[in-house]
Amino acid sequence: MTGPGQVRSHQQVTEPPLLETRGLTKHFRIRSSRLNPHGGAVHAVDNVSLAVPKGGITAIVGESGSGKSTLTRLMARLIKPTSGELLLDGRRPAASTRRAYATHVQLVLQDPFSSLNPVHDVRYHLARPLIVHKLAGTSLDQAIEGLLDRVSLSPAALFTGKYPHELSGGQRQRVAIARALAVQPRLLLADEPVSMLDVSIRLGVLNLLADLRDNDGLSIVYVTHDIASARYLADVIAVMYAGQLVESGPAQTLTDEPSHPYTELLLSAAPDPARTRVTVNLRGKGQVPNLVAPPPGCRFHPRCPHAMSICAEKAPMPFEISPGHLSACWLHASGLDESQRAPRARKEA
Repeated sequence: MTGPGQVRSHQQVTEPPLLETRGLTKHFRIRSSRLNPHGGAVHAVDNVSLAVPKGGITAIVGESGSGKSTLTRLMARLIKPTSGELLLDGRRPAASTRRAYATHVQLVLQDPFSSLNPVHDVRYHLARPLIVHKLAGTSLDQAIEGLLDRVSLSPAALFTGKYPHELSGGQRQRVAIARALAVQPRLLLADEPVSMLDVSIRLGVLNLLADLRDNDGLSIVYVTHDIASARYLADVIAVMYAGQLVESGPAQTLTDEPSHPYTELLLSAAPDPARTRVTVNLRGKGQVPNLVAPPPGCRFHPRCPHAMSICAEKAPMPFEISPGHLSACWLHASGLDESQRAPRARKEA
């Protein structure tokens, strides 16, 4: 049984998922100071269980401060969790196998300019992982050319000698993706890969990710605040709020029939012409809560227009709305008494 904040993605039960988090938690300690004499901790990620299936795209969606980037770095093993565990192919990777883990899981960051060394050219960026992991084969130049062709930067001779500042934003992000592909990973963690690109070239990078899934069988975790692009690209969407997962399910089902008020709020902020079966009209207001002292119960209840008394008292368990579609919201609970269902007074922001 899963606990609060543990909304699992849908996948086949015949084999373990490629990557799985179980109760993953990350709290960042805050030092005491004159303004904050008692210190504390930021509850960036709390008790998150998420299963990433093989050969598909799983989108993690949420507004700024929801913890999605921290979760991605935990999945990349760049930071250590406070508690919980991370499983690759159903097994917990040993601490001594960090380099081996990197050959399975690679991270692409949000800003392609800062992720590339400005004093080195494209050839250097692609050659280094090939050399370090001894994957160049008989010809390093042919391997580099193959990587550039894979991300639609061809002919390769036009790009290998260029430096990051000589490339467009979209080209830099493609180079960053090619560098991640150099070690032949099975899972690509793409943290807001198009948010810093011009609108006119975002679609090209999204289509590149889709091609890597469809043609190469690459599994991808796509992290974004834009639920419309998640619907376009992903097979499964997991919605994150205030460090916890609140809803997950097949992308089209979740966006056509949202079952959590926060998902409705995201949809209302990102109109989608392809969404025809639901009209979103959410009255929720307010800001993301302070994660040093998160609210009790459901963390969304201070902003939720449907909040009941139980919402402020107890965190909801995930309820199955339909096969593979889960929502951690008391609105879907049965057996609540009248006092628990009583509307909760909400302060207007």
